[in-house]
Formats: sequence, structure tokens, C-alpha cells
Amino acid sequence: MKKITALVLALLLVVAAPLALASCSGKGEYTVGIIQLIQHEALDAATKGFKDVLIAEFGEENIKFEEVNAQGDSTICTTAATDLVNKNVDLILGNATAALQAAANATEKIPVLGTSITDYGTALNMEFKGGAVGGNISGTTDLAPLDQQAAMIKELYPNATKVGLLYCSAEPNSKYQVTVIREELKKLGYADENIKDFPFADSNDIGPVSKGASDFADVLYVPTDNTAASFGATIKDNIGNDPLIAGESGICGLCGIATLSIDYYELGKITGEMAVKILKGEAKVGELEIASVPAATITKKYNTVRAAEIGFTAPEGYTALPTE
Repeated sequence: MKKITALVLALLLVVAAPLALASCSGKGEYTVGIIQLIQHEALDAATKGFKDVLIAEFGEENIKFEEVNAQGDSTICTTAATDLVNKNVDLILGNATAALQAAANATEKIPVLGTSITDYGTALNMEFKGGAVGGNISGTTDLAPLDQQAAMIKELYPNATKVGLLYCSAEPNSKYQVTVIREELKKLGYADENIKDFPFADSNDIGPVSKGASDFADVLYVPTDNTAASFGATIKDNIGNDPLIAGESGICGLCGIATLSIDYYELGKITGEMAVKILKGEAKVGELEIASVPAATITKKYNTVRAAEIGFTAPEGYTALPTE
């Protein structure tokens, strides 16, 4: 019996040795959950940038992704977050506000990173003036300079007097952006009564609301808004030849004329670099400050196809959006 016991212990030591070495190597094997609110160009790019960094750091054989695309349904985000917590993943990425909210509500222990989040105070219903969020949450923001977006409206259409602000009322960060834009437009001389909100609840009323905005305004503005990004073609079909300034390049490419937009792939990469530090034990998630892309990567762009349709000539300093 003693010989059998010794043999079993020896075999266990042989099996355990490689695992111990792997643990000491600093590489390890990780499972990362990704909840993406909806599929569109900007969020897809952020997810890809995030994954590319982790794969480059740890190797495909050492990193496993549990991915859920909620197709715009916040209840799916909630279910996915609960599932990932039950699986005890090493880290969760919430791509867009509803995805971050779901992950934050599901766990206070597993590190949670957000990306494509405009304002963390609004998303998490907390007082936040920048820096670190604290707890088990950090991430990156996709907020482009809203004062410069307002100035773009004035620059491109100086004779316009009425501005329609078109956004999804179910997205709190969209409401945040239009509130800020309104104040910036007033600073530029637009009368308050000539700046009108046109909120749509979801894809079902985006068409008629877009038409109403077009009937009112000389120029339209759509913030960084996931529902608008997914149904940009519907917006275009309902605004005729009215110019639309977009909060990001994906929306601009579908229905807009110009944008001041960030690079979402770079945003995802920055978020991935934060994840690497957390997984390697080099940083605590709650101590990492909310990050953004470098200012130099925020560029003025215009939609060449839309420009030809409505007779728009881009001024100097605008870069053409890629077209398929």
C-alpha cells in the first residue's frame, strides 16, 4: 500500500510540474469575455483592436474569448454578463454603454473594461470628472471634442439657422452628447428655439423621426449613437438632400456628409493594452485612469459619395472617408 501511495504521489508531481512552470512563466492561459451591444463598423473595429493586442501578447493558444453580440438588446447583455460571471472568466470587456452597464451590475470582483463609452459618469450613474473610476472598472472613452463638432456645423454651413439633433433616447450617452452640443451651438450664436431635439426610441421610429428632423432643420447632427450607426441607411432615406454632421465615421459613411471622428481600432488596442496589464498583474483595474486615443488621431473626414449627391465641396483639411 505504501508503494502504491508513493507511486500516485510521484505521478501527481509529474503532472503538476508543467502547470507550475506555466504559472511561473508569466504567460498563463486566460479566458476573456466580450459583450458587444450591436454589430456595426465602429464597435467591430474596437473589438478587433482589443483582441489583436491580447493575441499578440499571449498567443492564440493562451487566450480564449467568450464573445456575445447582443444585437442591440440590453437584456441579452445582462444575460451574457451573468453567464460570464458564472464561468468565472478572467476579465470582461463591455463594448458600448449597455454592455458595460450589464458587466458592472453582474460583478464587483472580475475586472471589467469598457470601450466605445462616451461618458463614464453617465454610463455608470455616478459622479465622474475624469481619472480612475475605481472598484473593478476602467476602460476607454470614444468622446470626440464636442465643441469642435459644433464648430464644424458652423464652418461648413455658416448660413444655416436651424439645427436638428437626431439621437436614440434609449442611449444615455447620446443624450449627454446632444445636451453638450446644444450648449456649444448656443455659444456660436444659434438661438435656443432653433436647436431642436429629435429622439427616436428604437429602429421602429427612426424613419419618421428622421423625416421630422429633416423637415425642421437646415442641417442635422447625429452623435456617436449605436442605433443610428446600425440604421444609417434608414436615416439617409428619410432626410433627402439635407446635410448631416455625424459624431463618428461609421455613421458619416452611411448617411452623413462630415465628421470629426476617432479611430475605433486604435481605441480597442488601447483597451487591450490595459487588459494585458491587468491580466499580468502589473496594474489593478480600479487604479487605471480612463483612456482615450491621442488627439492627433482625431481627424476631419467627409463622405465623398454623399458629397456628390448633395453638391458638397469639402474645404481644405478634410480627409475623404474610405469607400467600398
